[in-house]
Formats: sequence, structure tokens, C-alpha cells
Amino acid sequence: MSAVPDKLRASLAALALLTSIGGGTWAVSEAARLESERNAYIQAVATDPTTSAAVKVAMVMGSYYESSGKHIGTPYVDKLGKGQPLTVCNGITGEGVVAGRWYSPGDCYLLERKRYLQAEREAQALLTYWRGYDPFVQGTFIDFVHNKGSAHLAASTMRRKANAGDLAGACRENPRWNRGTVKGVSTVLPGLQLRGDANDEICREWRVGGMP
Repeated sequence: MSAVPDKLRASLAALALLTSIGGGTWAVSEAARLESERNAYIQAVATDPTTSAAVKVAMVMGSYYESSGKHIGTPYVDKLGKGQPLTVCNGITGEGVVAGRWYSPGDCYLLERKRYLQAEREAQALLTYWRGYDPFVQGTFIDFVHNKGSAHLAASTMRRKANAGDLAGACRENPRWNRGTVKGVSTVLPGLQLRGDANDEICREWRVGGMP
């Protein structure tokens, strides 16, 4: 049974439908076709010629993990996050997040894009075999850096295994990153567990031109 939720699978298939990532061999479901037509965020990701396929994959993944593809128009207080930060779009905090402002899917894309480009640069600098990785593999590493930070990747067993040539072993480290702090206590969070399990599968099994 796949660890990748149907909604995320449909969103990535929609991205494949709109870009060259598909390679002409994806079995695109009706759900993916509808997603490609109605999801303005995926359309913005897919049609930007200045970002890599890996960044596109990571941004669509992040859209699902952080908000299930549903952008919140005005910033809200993330009560599960450390310090309960002001948050908008797909889990974005800090610079550019203005209380009371309405953020459209297009606004969210522009706000998130520079963060993902930075995550791509940081992941590439840390991983010896980066250029040989498929965009889906690269996308999972970018998602990791975007969500956890480059310092965590730098010090991780995931990085050590990847740089030793054990990509499958590195991918399998994803499910271990499943804990967050709730009321000062380290706790397994279902959302992080789902993210880790799905990223493990995508990293090990998905490749441009098709999916299992």
C-alpha cells in the first residue's frame, strides 16, 4: 500500500501533466486533470520557467503537507509551532508575512518561491551526488531543508548515507523525522509522520517519466 496520500499523488500528477516532468508516460487520473485545471498554485509552480523541476516538485509537496493545498488568505497564529508564529500560505513565517493582508495563491507562490530556491542551493551544497539525482529525489531533499533547515540535514545520518552512495538508505531516514515540540514535550506528530513516510517512498521509488 502506498504511503503517498491520494491528494498529494493527484497534485504531483497534475504538475507532471502541466510540465515536462511527466515524460509522456504517467497514467494521469481524472483527479489529476481536475487539479491541473483548478489549482492556481500548481499552475503558478508549473509555468514558472525560472525554477528547476526539483523545486517545482518540492513546492507542490509542501503545498500538500502544510495546508493540504488550501491556502489561508490572511495570516493566522500557528498554535502548534514554536513560539506560535504568525503564519500564512503553506506554513510561511517571518519576512513578508503581514497581519491582516490577504494572500492569493499567486501571492503565496511568490512568497514561497525564494525560500525554496534557497533550500535548493543549500541541499545541493551539502549533497555530493546531487546532480545525479532524479528531480523527485532532489525534491524530497529540498522539502526536508525547507521544513527542517539545512543545519539538520548537514548533521544527519540521511546526509552521511547519501554522500556514501547509499541513496535508498538516505531516503529511509525520512520517517525518523517525525517529532515536534508540543507544550515543551517532544512528540510524534501525525503530520510529520505522514510527510516522512511519503517522502521516503517518493525518494526511493518515484522517477521522472512515471510513478509506481
